[in-house]
Amino acid sequence: LKVFIDYIWPWCYLSTVSIEKLKVRYPINVQLIYFPLHPETPEGGITLEELFPGRNLNPMKENMKRLMREAGLEYGERSHTFNSRLAQELGKWADTQNEKSEIHDLIYRAYFVEGKNISDMDELLKIAETAGFDRTSAKEILEKRSFKLIVDEDWKKSRELGITGVPTFQHKQHLLVGCQPYEILEHFVHTPTK
Repeated sequence: LKVFIDYIWPWCYLSTVSIEKLKVRYPINVQLIYFPLHPETPEGGITLEELFPGRNLNPMKENMKRLMREAGLEYGERSHTFNSRLAQELGKWADTQNEKSEIHDLIYRAYFVEGKNISDMDELLKIAETAGFDRTSAKEILEKRSFKLIVDEDWKKSRELGITGVPTFQHKQHLLVGCQPYEILEHFVHTPTK
């Protein structure tokens, strides 16, 4: 099961609950593919008001808090969005080192619960260390941008498939767009395809 994501989108964070449930119940391999949701965001980030000009964000925030609470996920008061490119490169590298690490959950948590800037090198290195990775190795791959081309390939794959929103799930040649209830995701993965 391929899952196109961007760490800065709450629906991707919310979908982790159904994905984990699926992994427990079925012998599936989940591969994360990165998507450029707001690649133009500066490293220092922008406020959510700047990202969604003219919109009343309170109802959106309250709805998201409720959905996260119902799913059993912690969720903080986010005020900014940040550039997720380096976090994507770190996540890609981490999967080549240890596919079972908690790095993805820790990146989501840093951003959605703690309000951290996930484009900041020091924040990413703290996350890598917490996930059990060697800080020096993580720093080297981020400074050298060792996984830049691989994440570029992910972005290219997203464009080629015409993906415009995340999460998007791909099973065989079929796509399912959006954060889905567990039952729909289970049906999508286990329906025989012709």
